[in-house]
Amino acid sequence: MTSPPSPRQRARDLGLAVGRLPTGPANAITDVPGVRVGHHTVWSGPGDGSDPVVRTGVTAIWPHEGNPFRDRVYAATSTFNGYGVLTGDLVIDEWGLLGSPIVLCDTANLGTAYDAVVRHLHDLDPSAGRDDVVVPVVGECDDGFLNDNRHPGLRAEHVVEALTSADTGPVAEGCVGAGTGMQLFDFKGGIGTASRLVSLGATTYTVAVLLNGNFGTRHQLRIGGMPVGVRITDRMPVRHREGSCIAVVATDLPLLPHQLRRLARRVDIGLGRIGSVGNDGSGEIFLAFSTAARIPRSTPDGTLAVEAMVEGQLWTQGSPLDDVFDAVAEAAEEAVLNALFVADTTAGRDGHVLHGAPVDEVLSLLGL
Repeated sequence: MTSPPSPRQRARDLGLAVGRLPTGPANAITDVPGVRVGHHTVWSGPGDGSDPVVRTGVTAIWPHEGNPFRDRVYAATSTFNGYGVLTGDLVIDEWGLLGSPIVLCDTANLGTAYDAVVRHLHDLDPSAGRDDVVVPVVGECDDGFLNDNRHPGLRAEHVVEALTSADTGPVAEGCVGAGTGMQLFDFKGGIGTASRLVSLGATTYTVAVLLNGNFGTRHQLRIGGMPVGVRITDRMPVRHREGSCIAVVATDLPLLPHQLRRLARRVDIGLGRIGSVGNDGSGEIFLAFSTAARIPRSTPDGTLAVEAMVEGQLWTQGSPLDDVFDAVAEAAEEAVLNALFVADTTAGRDGHVLHGAPVDEVLSLLGL
């Protein structure tokens, strides 16, 4: 196998819609104004048992079009199962602020990605590393079933390429960037994204998810409530390999850090709908941020006026946050389906193969 497989159609394009809320124009995290995504895929070796075989990559998410080291945004994290790493999470939990792009990569190259982001922000801002240190946010998933973890496949220039190529508009999914070596429910997995629109009064806002899907055991897989995994028992890898799921929730709703933590926790629901139970050897780690406010490094009087969505409303009258929670769960579920449907069969190290989910068979089981 000399190159990544061509992407297949997304779930919604095949008639499999999730939930009741409308999607944004691209049905992607980039529907949130200012959010940009870039990938770089690293691929070498034929996958016929020869070494080294590299099946890895990097994905970068910028929270806005400016410099997040200076103009930070409110953010929060949540962990469903904690066998994994999201760097900078303690800073986010302490300050409620995101001050860097978010980079996704494989576990073995976490340090390479971390260092590359630090150096890139140093190049962008002369105060970075002088007036304050850079603490980048890097999330990892293990791609060692297909990728040779003992070979340093990811390099700093690959990370910079993902950072500098990031753009708005449609987002590549499946076997691309950080998703190149990932598995989902013992099928090929990878990058998936989706978005939802919610209204507060006369204003429409966007809630979106991008995730790197690398989790689940075949029998757990459920699609549209159907226990698909117990009905499709072939195309199994030579052995099961646990992974993780790093998910990023972005929104332009005016939310404070504690409210964003509530959003991040609703990714659990979306993953649960498709069968995840947060397996013991998997790291389900989620981050949510809002682009509604830019938090500078300083102000003349040390204060800043911000807006925030009202919560704790009279529950008997219905809370608009319920739609926001629905939006996160729906977008997370559809993002997993997109990763599963778009990614196709991939061969990696030592002859290992992850098969693409048999989409036609899945749709037939669902009556589509």
